[in-house]
Amino acid sequence: MPTNSDFRNSSGSCRLCIKAVKWVPVLIIVTVVGWSYYAYVVQLCWFTVTSPFERVYYLLCYHVFFVMFLWAYYQTIFTPIGSVPKKFKLSPIDIDKIKRADSEESQKMILERCAQNLPVSNRTVSGVIRYCDKCCVIKPDRAHHCSVCGECVLKMDHHCPWVNNCVSFTNYKFFILFLAYALLYCIFITLTSLRYFIMFWKGELIGMGRFHILFLFFIAAMFAISLVSLFIYHCYLVMRNLSTLEAFRAPIFRTGEDKNGFNLGRYNNFQEVFGDNRTYWFLPIFTSFGDGVTFPERIHDEDTESLLGSRQRWADEDSPSHEVTHSLIREAAPV
Repeated sequence: MPTNSDFRNSSGSCRLCIKAVKWVPVLIIVTVVGWSYYAYVVQLCWFTVTSPFERVYYLLCYHVFFVMFLWAYYQTIFTPIGSVPKKFKLSPIDIDKIKRADSEESQKMILERCAQNLPVSNRTVSGVIRYCDKCCVIKPDRAHHCSVCGECVLKMDHHCPWVNNCVSFTNYKFFILFLAYALLYCIFITLTSLRYFIMFWKGELIGMGRFHILFLFFIAAMFAISLVSLFIYHCYLVMRNLSTLEAFRAPIFRTGEDKNGFNLGRYNNFQEVFGDNRTYWFLPIFTSFGDGVTFPERIHDEDTESLLGSRQRWADEDSPSHEVTHSLIREAAPV
């Protein structure tokens, strides 16, 4: 007869196998990039390119894109996802009350009481405070539960198997830069290998290395075509201050559904992700505004138009929760 220990060991082995399988897409990307390095640096630049000036130029530019791409990719993969702060977690007593509630209205009243001192504006379709029954937490604005990660994630965009991580508040900038540098990396390889690809078809290249150049051109062009639409789409999301989830289902506020609820204008939206220091905009260094829990909202009151022209800034982390929601002061009207 199998013992409880056997079941636990079997369950633990299954979890390890699942974790290992999740890394397969990342290993595929790393393998392709490693091969592309050999094909470009060794087979193309070292053995095929004859001009010393052309060789040095290709190698310098290539390694800039290569390093930036790997840096952004590493940051996207290994940056921890934003966890929901403890203050959003319900006490065992409140959890028990919610489970025992005999109606949706009773649950709504309990959640409203628990969230009265929390900076939450988003609601469910029925107008109830958003609550995760798996994590037993009140969800902060823009947070969602990821079934793959098994927890609620701050400003979740989507779970990406190619980075084996949730794209969220903590690594969204890194993900955008990863797409950008991956696209530039592929375009650069495609353009600089095009001449030698043509030479291959004319029969002017000899040796086994010509097949590396052939596949290098095709794979780089294929990845560039697939990346360009994804990169443009996420640029659109940044300019509108939307996550992928919010683009499909608009966030709901106390006043109702509003797809532009977090839209502060293109430049301010960009700064919310990339920060206000231009030196670090295109470096995979965290510079996003905020803490991932509270986000400035578009103000609908006409009296707030007098605030236009002032510079945006996040409030200090020590500020009271009811002030953090409007911790940015408008610089420009929403677009």
